Amino acid sequence: MPAPILANAPSFAFGSFDFLCSQSPLPLCSLLQSAATLAPVEPTCYARNIDINSGSYLLFEPATLFVQIIALLMTLVMIFYIRSKYTAVGRKEIVMFFYMYAVTIILDFLLVGGIIPPASVVFKYFAALHAGLFVSTFWCLMYNGIVGFQWTEDGTSKSLWTLRLSTLAVLLITFTVSILTFLNIAGLSSTSPMGLYILYIIFPALFLIVYVILQIVLVVTTLDDRWPLGDLLFGLFFFLLGLVTEFVLGSYLCEVATHYVDGMFFGTIFTLLGVMLVYKFWDSITKEDLEFAVSGKANVWEQRNPLLGDDEVVGSLVGGNGGGMHNENW
Repeated sequence: MPAPILANAPSFAFGSFDFLCSQSPLPLCSLLQSAATLAPVEPTCYARNIDINSGSYLLFEPATLFVQIIALLMTLVMIFYIRSKYTAVGRKEIVMFFYMYAVTIILDFLLVGGIIPPASVVFKYFAALHAGLFVSTFWCLMYNGIVGFQWTEDGTSKSLWTLRLSTLAVLLITFTVSILTFLNIAGLSSTSPMGLYILYIIFPALFLIVYVILQIVLVVTTLDDRWPLGDLLFGLFFFLLGLVTEFVLGSYLCEVATHYVDGMFFGTIFTLLGVMLVYKFWDSITKEDLEFAVSGKANVWEQRNPLLGDDEVVGSLVGGNGGGMHNENW
């Protein structure tokens, strides 16, 4: 019954992964040890595995892996549409967030599914890289919340290299702390992973909160349309719902579903919905500037025809492919 399973779960404690690991098979859980038992904490309820080649290989979390494939495909579609909005504000910055989310999905697929076995020598390094990608993806999202305020012109070398270098720094710091914690060196311990807990749990939460606050301020102060706030708040709702279903109700849902799926399955679905609404929100506040596009065409025409006057340039544009644009914007 679900009640005994929940009763056997470790209690939540700040700085400890014991409760989280009892609810969901995070990649780093097999590399951390409970201070009480000096052994890794395993989920109190597992999703069913798939036996491949008569027991010689087990594929873990098959339902979750299927959802991750869907998530990866959806992310590639969103990346395609972002890249096609040539004049949208923050296009190059936001697409990096989706690239990082896609890479995190791929690495999660390899680790959670057991394709890279936990007993492998390289598993701890991939798990540390996964933790670094997870945290730096949230940092990248927060940076995109700042881009809309135009502290520097978006899409420029200054903006992009600030994003790239700061994201890389966050990734390397998290990776280093993770691997030192797994190896129990430099004063860090797998039985008391406070530093890793702050980086992996607290920092992403702060990055997300700052992003949401910045975007609310941006919409309220600069846009006449308030509908994008719905996309933003629904995205936050789905992300929080993913956390609840994975880490609070994970074992209960696993038992109710008779081990066919567990909390990670639902958490992956709701996280995907949250990410999709990040795209929807960005799309709703960055409509392409058609007037800018017409201006760009005019500049090119003037460069090619320096003898034409302003009226002749506009007349040429209106008489050509810009006819429909003329009816709307001139």
